[in-house]
Amino acid sequence: MQASTAGATDRGTVGAAAEPAGRWRVLLVLSVGILLAEAPWFASSAVTPLLREAWHPQGLELAMLVVAVQVGFAVSAVVLAVTGAADVIKGDRLFFWGAVVTGAANLGFAWLASDPVSALPFRFLTGAGIAAVYPVGMKLIAGWFRVGRGTAIGILLGALAVGTALPHLLRALGALAGADWRVIVTWASIAAFVGGAAVLAGAEPGPFDTPAPRFSLRIAARAFREPSVRLANLGYLGHMWELFAMWTWVPLFLAASFAAAGGGDPASAALAAFAVIAAGGAGCAAGGVLADRFGRTTLTIAAMAMSGACALVIGFAYGGPPVLVLALAVVWGVTVVADSPQFSAAVSELAPPGTAGSALSLQTAVGFMLTAATILSVGALDPGDGAGWRIAFGSLALGPLVGVIAMWRLRGRPDATKMAGGRR
Repeated sequence: MQASTAGATDRGTVGAAAEPAGRWRVLLVLSVGILLAEAPWFASSAVTPLLREAWHPQGLELAMLVVAVQVGFAVSAVVLAVTGAADVIKGDRLFFWGAVVTGAANLGFAWLASDPVSALPFRFLTGAGIAAVYPVGMKLIAGWFRVGRGTAIGILLGALAVGTALPHLLRALGALAGADWRVIVTWASIAAFVGGAAVLAGAEPGPFDTPAPRFSLRIAARAFREPSVRLANLGYLGHMWELFAMWTWVPLFLAASFAAAGGGDPASAALAAFAVIAAGGAGCAAGGVLADRFGRTTLTIAAMAMSGACALVIGFAYGGPPVLVLALAVVWGVTVVADSPQFSAAVSELAPPGTAGSALSLQTAVGFMLTAATILSVGALDPGDGAGWRIAFGSLALGPLVGVIAMWRLRGRPDATKMAGGRR
């Protein structure tokens, strides 16, 4: 999931200089800002049952609403990297305007779209706006932290995970209030506006803020000539194969499984989806701490092995006791995203000097485009019962399998000692 953090990785602690006062306050503001600004990301996924009733979609039309966000993010992230917008526009202002675009596009989806096709441009613009939110937020926090920067970024990504879950909480509240889907989506837009305003008011660039390297295919290619960089990137792609497809489809799986078990009203299913995806927040924060202590490959291998196992097993629990299904899903929610920051951190440590920024930008763009394919592939399998979900979610385990192999091979390379202070 991690976007380019060039300039956001530790360059070593400058011994005598004190850490700036107020850095924890800025981290709190940015975390709240990102949590709220991410609410529109999965707004369409959260209201999918209501959209089915309102629009009577065909085939994969509703899945395309999530895919459009992913494509918009990838395109916008590359444009921002090529133009160097983060260096021309102050980070807090760029974050604010990114949140405004995100929220406004989401409002367009709610009130101007009349079917899935007319909604696509608004969802694309939602993704474009998000590309100016959390990558910029990570650059901002890097300007305030040297010591503990990995922990700070882990907390920030944890807030992002909770933010992606937020529309499911709004859906649960909407179900209790009998709200129309447009109202629920509007609440997500309001959250984005509030998040952007909070960052503009209280998260100015810090004293360690550095220019972000401009994107260059030539420079990125130089980084990817390194076998270790290629392996770290392959691990990232294996992770992305699973992550966003899981976030997209697990809410529908939970609702269907609870219904098959003879219970589960819409509010309960939406609350369960919120709990599962939001659990990734704890996974991100804990993953950063564990990776710093035990090594990046150790953490990523363990997380992908566990998440892949969950993908293989959870379909067999379909229609079972809701408590059991939810417990398995929460473990999946924690492990599926716990390793997210580590792949980009690994590339930043392994890439030749001056190439990490372009390598990470390319990694992000390719990773988000890959998520579009897996989101659609799960939908194309049309899981409607236990057997369907076992096949659909089982296919997601292929990504972690490839990722584990890649990170295991990286672990055995001599230059793996460049990562995490020699902890591989």
